[in-house]
Amino acid sequence: MSGMKNAEEFLEQVVSDLKQVLGAYSFETLSDDAKMQLLRLVGEVQRTADAIAVETVASVPARSAGAGDPAFCGLFGCRTMQELLQRVLQVDAAGATRVIQASKAIRREISISSGGMQPARWPALREALLDGSIGIAGLLAATGPIEKAKGRIPDEARRHADAQLARLARGVDVADDEGEAGGAVESADAAPVVTPEDLRVFARVILTYLDPDGAEPAEEIAMRGRGVILGRVRNGLIPIHGDLLPETAGQLQRIWDAYLNPKVDGSPVLGVRFVLSEEGEGCDTRQGQGSPDAHDARDAQDQADRDGGVLPSGDPGGQVDPRSRAQKQHDAFAAMLGIAARHEEMPKLGGAAPTLIVSVAAQDYATGRGWAHIDGIDTPTTIAAARHTACGGTIQRVLFDPEGRIIGIGNTDRIFTTHQRRAITLRDTECLIPGCHVPAAWCEIHHVQEHSRGGPTHTDNGVTLCWHHHRTLETSGWEIRMDNGTPTVRGPAWWDPARRWRTPRPPLPGSAAVGRRRDVQRV
Repeated sequence: MSGMKNAEEFLEQVVSDLKQVLGAYSFETLSDDAKMQLLRLVGEVQRTADAIAVETVASVPARSAGAGDPAFCGLFGCRTMQELLQRVLQVDAAGATRVIQASKAIRREISISSGGMQPARWPALREALLDGSIGIAGLLAATGPIEKAKGRIPDEARRHADAQLARLARGVDVADDEGEAGGAVESADAAPVVTPEDLRVFARVILTYLDPDGAEPAEEIAMRGRGVILGRVRNGLIPIHGDLLPETAGQLQRIWDAYLNPKVDGSPVLGVRFVLSEEGEGCDTRQGQGSPDAHDARDAQDQADRDGGVLPSGDPGGQVDPRSRAQKQHDAFAAMLGIAARHEEMPKLGGAAPTLIVSVAAQDYATGRGWAHIDGIDTPTTIAAARHTACGGTIQRVLFDPEGRIIGIGNTDRIFTTHQRRAITLRDTECLIPGCHVPAAWCEIHHVQEHSRGGPTHTDNGVTLCWHHHRTLETSGWEIRMDNGTPTVRGPAWWDPARRWRTPRPPLPGSAAVGRRRDVQRV
């Protein structure tokens, strides 16, 4: 009890000293170096205070069911520990939750057999917290990504990740295996201190090695959660909300980079811009007025206007296209970004159109297991996203040695040319999947036989698919093959119990069949 009293007195003295600092100095008169030094010391104070708060909460014993004793929070008139922390620490609900989560990561239970203290779930990171190397933010950033997959990560692998993350938090090269995993290791090659975001990124990298099969459930969760919606008008503005797939966010980031590149004029000015027509006379408010692609887009827009601005699904039961409106808007947004990136008026980035770069190990790409990485996006994505990107883009093989040196560069041209795309668009007229009526001009061109498996970039091997059906082709149950240059489809069993290959019958241009459900002929 006296020890606890001494701890209280010591902290009270610390608080008193800190308040004296506030009253005794005029911060405006301090030099820049002095201000920088003060901020560094304040960071140490904050991390130390975080450690004391978390260790205190972690020391509160969990009340067993039916014990009859009041819980710790109940002793002080609070219903939950979160309520108690909000009141005593004067933090919001999110801040209290973070303290509780951190305490669970470092809590040490008493062994029933020996009576001694068992190690914490994250022992090395606990030591890093107690010695001030990280605070609550750093602890949760390091453990969060791996905790989400804890059911699939063996304890031994988690302990190894714990040691690596703790060494990184202290600025120690993680490649150096000497020294105790949990202790403060001195190293002549110590790296600069890291931020919580650095720890989060490194934890995600570790996760891709420890949980290569986690990409599949992550893909399902991401596909269900994607969506974009417009909010209610507020102060004359309409907010946009939603969650983007990593590849969609990556493409958007590349377009922003292209417009905000210092070498260009910046983002375009809002409003009407008058340009000369192709004949050099008159003015026009629409860009690309005379281009064939622009005519195709206007024709498609005219058709959409006749249909009330909504493409009919021909699928009242929601079986062919079960997406919510927010998901459809996300997928339309993703398709728009791809079209915009290829537009001739898009500013160049690095001498080329703003290109989505997805990197993946050759073995992972071949087996379909593992993760891929998108340039500019910290969150790893799935092999399915890499396959989707590769199908419509260019694959460039870059070989690295174990030290990270580039030892080989290769390039395979596998983009459909403008003339090939127009021919395929004319043949298919819309997305090849029955019941989907996204115009072919808005679709992506899919290699029926994968280019990586010898499939040629030829009109006999290309079909139009909307962004959604292209992205989900491997998991949707739809299959496509070419029969003497003619595409045929086989649908899922719920759509066609006989599962026959059928030839899509495109609507005749200008006929009443346009916009209705695509018919199919049995093959």
